[in-house]
Order: sequence, then C-alpha cells, then structure tokens
Amino acid sequence: MNLTIGLIGGVEKREIKVLDYDPRWPEKYEQHAQRIKAALKERLLRIEHVGSTSVPGLAAKPIIDIDVIVVDSSDEATYLPALEKAGYVLRVREPDWHEHRMMRTPELDVHVHIFSPDSPEFKRHLVFRDWLRRNEEDRRLYDTTKRQLAPRQWEDMNAYARAKTEVVERIIATALREMGAPQ
Repeated sequence: MNLTIGLIGGVEKREIKVLDYDPRWPEKYEQHAQRIKAALKERLLRIEHVGSTSVPGLAAKPIIDIDVIVVDSSDEATYLPALEKAGYVLRVREPDWHEHRMMRTPELDVHVHIFSPDSPEFKRHLVFRDWLRRNEEDRRLYDTTKRQLAPRQWEDMNAYARAKTEVVERIIATALREMGAPQ
C-alpha cells in the first residue's frame, strides 16, 4: 500500500483571516468533540481544544484546532475510518513528526490533530494554551504577531505558521521556565 506522506492534496493557497475572539468557538469545539467521541468510543484516550480559538480573548483564524489522543496514531486503521465516517477528511500524514495526522472538515473550519499519548507536541500544545489563558502579556504579544502577519501574502497556512514560530517558541520556553518544567 502506497500512502501519501505530508500534505494530502498538495499546497492550498488560502487567505489568512485573523478575527477577534468569538465566544462561540468553545461551543463549536464541544459539538465536534461530541462527534469525535461518538465516532471513536473507547479508542479515544483524550481530546482537547487547543490553538488560538481555545484561548478566551485571543484573536484567531476561525478554525477550531482539536488534539485527539489515540493509543497509536501510526495505526490509522484503528481510527481513520471512524473519523472519515463522522465527516472528517485526512489532510496531513507525518510519520516522521510524532506520527502526526491531521484531519479536517470539508468546510475547512475544524482541524483534528491525532497524536499518540507520549507525543511531546501534544504536551507543547497544552502548555502553550494554558500559558496564554493566564498570561495577558504573552497573549497580547501573540495576538499582535498574528494580526501583523495575517495580511501578508502566504503560499499556504504552513508558511504563515512558520512565520510565527519564533514568537511561539519564545512563549513556550517562558511558560516551561515559569512552570518549572524541563525544556
């Protein structure tokens, strides 16, 4: 079986729109969380609302990011068919990066990131989210960074994400240092 690695369907040029925080985003997350829980049942180990839409007061692209933890994200047969049946489409397969998979809605407004329990990236998502929820200064810094970058012309969303990397890494390093966690 020859599986596509990386971006499935290739690069998509999309306009990056960063909007003021919308208090309906947690409700949208909850709707999708219920759909994912129903689809995966006992195969779901953990589900979390991550990314900017999970941080009250933070501007964001209107795309809900959800982290889903399964026993082994490389074992697609245990979760992919159920999530496809629930309406999600596989967009990213990254076996060399924490066995990450990303599925999304056809409307392109929800991204479901699938990781295994020991994924350091899942832990980083939680540290970043939790820190931004309680640190107003870094939340403002990230908000300003996104608003400054969004109007530029980007090849795709990954290029936009890479442009934010320095600020994101600095915030995560601060959060880990302040929390006394290993970096």
